[in-house]
This record gives sequence, structure tokens and C-alpha cells, in this order.
Amino acid sequence: MNPSNEPDRLLLRHTLAAVAYRAGKTLRDAPETFANFQIGQPPKTPASILAHMGDLYDWALSMARGEQVWRDSQPLEWNREVERFFAALKEFDDYLAAPEVVHVPLEKLLQGPVADSLTHVGQIAMLRRLAGCPMKGENYYVAEITAGRVGLEQTAPRREF
Repeated sequence: MNPSNEPDRLLLRHTLAAVAYRAGKTLRDAPETFANFQIGQPPKTPASILAHMGDLYDWALSMARGEQVWRDSQPLEWNREVERFFAALKEFDDYLAAPEVVHVPLEKLLQGPVADSLTHVGQIAMLRRLAGCPMKGENYYVAEITAGRVGLEQTAPRREF
């Protein structure tokens, strides 16, 4: 059996596509000033949260490869950080799509870096609202989300409100 077709691996890849879809919605069309918006102490800017999200997917890939490498990246300029995040997400998804051995349990990858990234997508969405640049809500159940589609460019929303 090709490991890239295993049901658990496919479900994890679909989850990555959902992360990409939701992250794309929160990151797309954000004004330049949003990257450094601050609230609370110590302040976590959208750019620093996004840098952490890229680090999460670099870490996930390293664990899947049997390594375990963590780094704390300093945020790049906003558009470069957005590109970095989606590149890290794609590299992890590509690894899962290939017939490569995953050296850690898939459920640990889901409960750790993947679930953490969903939390951070929500934080960025909330910060957009607080910064005065909210995006529309959406019925994600009807969204067209497909395993393997993990870039910034996504299908148009089907039901926004």
C-alpha cells in the first residue's frame, strides 16, 4: 500500500488544506500596517504569530523526517512571511503526499503543530477585527477545501456573511 493514500494521512492532508484555506482568508488583503499591530503585554504582532506558524510547519516536517528541529524565527516583512508560511505548509504536505515514512505518529502531528496553527489563525482573525480590518465570516462547511491545495490562492468562498 502506498502510504500517501492511507486514510489517516489523507485526513491530515485535508486538515492542512483547511489550515491553508482559513489562513489564506485571514492573511489575504490585510493592510501593510496590520503586520505590526499590537495589543496586550507582551505584545504578539500578527507578523510574529505568522513567523511562529511557519516555524510550526518546519518543525512538523522535521519530526516527520525523524529529526526534531525547532527554531524561533524573527518575523520577516509581511508578504515574505506570508510566502514563508505557505511554503513551509506546502513542503510538509508534499512530504505527506509522497511515499515517505513518517517517523512520528500522525495524531501527534495533528494535536501538536497542526492544531496549534489553527489556534493562531484564529488569533490573527481576531487581531484583524481589533485592528479595524476584519474579513467576512464564512460557512466553512460548504467551502471547497481539497487535500493538496495548501497555497495562499484558494477557491472563492461559497457562503460568506
